[in-house]
Amino acid sequence: MEKTFENWLVISDIDGTLNNKFRQLPKRNYAAIKKFTDLGGNFTLASGRLTSSLKRNYDRVPCNRPAIVLNGAGLYDFSKNEMIWRSTIGDKGQDFVRIVIKKYHEVFKSLDVGIYFDDFVYIVRSGAFGKGTMKIDKAHYKVASIDEVPREGWMKVIFWGFPFMIDSLRRLIDRSDIKHDVNFMASSPYSIEMLAKRTHKGLGITKLADMIKIDKSHIAAIGDYYNDYDMLKTVGLPACAGQAPKAIHKLCKFEACHCNRGCVADLLEYIMSGKAEEDMISGQQAQ
Repeated sequence: MEKTFENWLVISDIDGTLNNKFRQLPKRNYAAIKKFTDLGGNFTLASGRLTSSLKRNYDRVPCNRPAIVLNGAGLYDFSKNEMIWRSTIGDKGQDFVRIVIKKYHEVFKSLDVGIYFDDFVYIVRSGAFGKGTMKIDKAHYKVASIDEVPREGWMKVIFWGFPFMIDSLRRLIDRSDIKHDVNFMASSPYSIEMLAKRTHKGLGITKLADMIKIDKSHIAAIGDYYNDYDMLKTVGLPACAGQAPKAIHKLCKFEACHCNRGCVADLLEYIMSGKAEEDMISGQQAQ
């Protein structure tokens, strides 16, 4: 009788992990996910995307659990079409965005700013980066003044700009007390994201694991960049795509192949082979 994997939860990042560098899904990833879920395994995606943008990727593979959206700010159940949990940015975080836009208008005049809700974005500083992201993600958005943005429901904020502008913003963050009230993360060399305090993909995964009663030791996650760092720190089996930065490799217990060759399949095959359990037991014995 073939072994089943009801006690495992596996979460994958999308771009550069589930998908290759051309944003295409490698066939071996699909095949491995299908086999894993057919054998009872729990599989879902974690992304910084809005729900509608993530849905296109979610529907391409046999996911069977709610997805972690907006880099951990929400859990979305596509079977019910509803956000089942969310973490929103409070007044201090919102005030920081207003300071960047209004007080430091000249300093950050080439910085684009997007404020994300469940499935809608207000672009309050508009330029090529913000508009380009909206086009790529096919997001629902509106270019508006920050004074038009509702006060309730801020899931995350993205600041986009050239690296020198992002460095300037980071220096402002380091000088400000705001870093104690929200969570900042680099999602690319051209962007910094702001979420509620202690909010990241790892928090969303923890909430999901609690809901479906999966032990941390049997939660695996795979990613490829610094915005996956907190997610990988949270789980029992952190894994990375082959092209991930060195700092991410150092954090991981399993190093998969390059995303172009199907790194998610590498991780799932490692689990389904029983080797993950063997390594877990030998690691416990070594301690």
